Amino acid sequence: MLRSSLPIGAVRRANAVIVGSGIAGLSAALGLGDCFVVTRGKLGSGSSEHAQGGIAAAIASGDSAADHAADTLAVSAGLADPAVARTIAAAAAGRIEWLRALGAGFDLDAGGQIALGREAGHRAHRIVHAGGDATGAEVMRALTAAVEARSDIEVLAEHDLVDLIRCGSQVAGVLVLTPQGARVAILAPAVVLATGGIGGLYAHTTNPVEVTGDGLAAAARAGATLADLEFVQFHPTVLDVDTDPAPLLTEALRGEGAVLLDEHGERFMPGVHPDAELAPRDVLARAIWRQRAGGHKVYLDARVAVGARFPERFPSVWRRALAAGLDARTEPLPVTPAQHYFMGGIVTDLLGRTSIPGLWAVGEAAATGLHGANRLASNSLLESMVLGAAAGRSVAASRFVVPPAGSLEVAAGAAALPRPDDNWLRTAIRGLMWKHVGLERDRHGLTAALAELERLDGEYAGAGFRARNLLQVARLIASAALQRTESRGAHWRGDYPDTDPAQQKRTIVAPPAAPTILLNIAARRSA
Repeated sequence: MLRSSLPIGAVRRANAVIVGSGIAGLSAALGLGDCFVVTRGKLGSGSSEHAQGGIAAAIASGDSAADHAADTLAVSAGLADPAVARTIAAAAAGRIEWLRALGAGFDLDAGGQIALGREAGHRAHRIVHAGGDATGAEVMRALTAAVEARSDIEVLAEHDLVDLIRCGSQVAGVLVLTPQGARVAILAPAVVLATGGIGGLYAHTTNPVEVTGDGLAAAARAGATLADLEFVQFHPTVLDVDTDPAPLLTEALRGEGAVLLDEHGERFMPGVHPDAELAPRDVLARAIWRQRAGGHKVYLDARVAVGARFPERFPSVWRRALAAGLDARTEPLPVTPAQHYFMGGIVTDLLGRTSIPGLWAVGEAAATGLHGANRLASNSLLESMVLGAAAGRSVAASRFVVPPAGSLEVAAGAAALPRPDDNWLRTAIRGLMWKHVGLERDRHGLTAALAELERLDGEYAGAGFRARNLLQVARLIASAALQRTESRGAHWRGDYPDTDPAQQKRTIVAPPAAPTILLNIAARRSA
């Protein structure tokens, strides 16, 4: 611990703090109650509300949770945990009914039953949708309303997570930055990180701008065990227009029969994989990447598969294409891959518990062992709901834990507030990660990326905590990618194109805890 200290203007106390207000965070809050929810944007912001695909659940006659788990394992390239896959698949039907009880409205078939779609990697129709391609928005509407109706859940919107507060070997709360720029310490014996993924590290991503790996960075600084950091999933089909984030074209389009074409109107996926457009996401994304790298254009053609039904069947995609001047009913849509999901994160058990006492993690911030090297489509919302609720119950059951007493500390970098030139640094990191730590990697590019990240780390030593988080997470991902000398799932090494059976194991990282400074909270206290 360093001798200096960081003054704090106000202190709040809570039984538990949940950082993040997507599906995982709000599921945890509703399972827990009597807690604070801290969120960078408005309540419900983040990636969840933009999810188009749906929720995987084996609820059809003839389908089973065992088949769902088997499909999860098959797509994971040998790294998913079978027990985790079975547990989460078995809980799917109950979570769908829970959402319906909260008022979520799912699409129904002509017989009044939940309509089920099919997506890549699934052997059956088991994807539950809402509003065609607005599943995330509808689920978040229901969860947000349920949280707002609870008087025992206090929401702190537009607050940034600066760092975890530590007391010895355990977490004792969070340090946050208010919209007015004041630092506030929230002391609590339990913290749940539901901060989402790492999309902000890449120049092309479907993630909203606030998704920048802050929870992962804070956990790493505290010395939490991490895993699977090299496995970054790139969605194969986003609309190829100059917007940030990139507009997602849901996988359900290909499930309906949409096909990929080159600029000559020829399909190319049948020659790449037996399942053609329904091949796993990593195969599709790399195939499109290579087409584009070879000077070709790529289009998603749904004129026959969807056609005139587009505005009703896929209203979100329809509106986004129309905003770009494209009519999806009558013309193919130009597409490119973009970063979409992060399989890695903070290692947890099936109750969301991490390696650090007092710290839980859920959703995309966590690495539960469900996804392995390649996430099965529509498993992410399911995992967030199942393990978010489990973490909430786990925290509630652990409230006998006495709040830590002793010196409170935060990482030394917590003293640095954001500054204007941090935006330039963020742009540089995003371009570097896209070029060298993207869909195709090799030793030369990864080594160059790490060297440049180290240079930026030294040159911008005074950067604010947001930019420092990006640098930290970028280095963790690039290092893990360099360490895995094979190609597996979403991790593709051009210099090691084959899968090595000897490397069929998760990459576990236990970074040393960062140097800390004392948290000086004597200035002013509030209840």
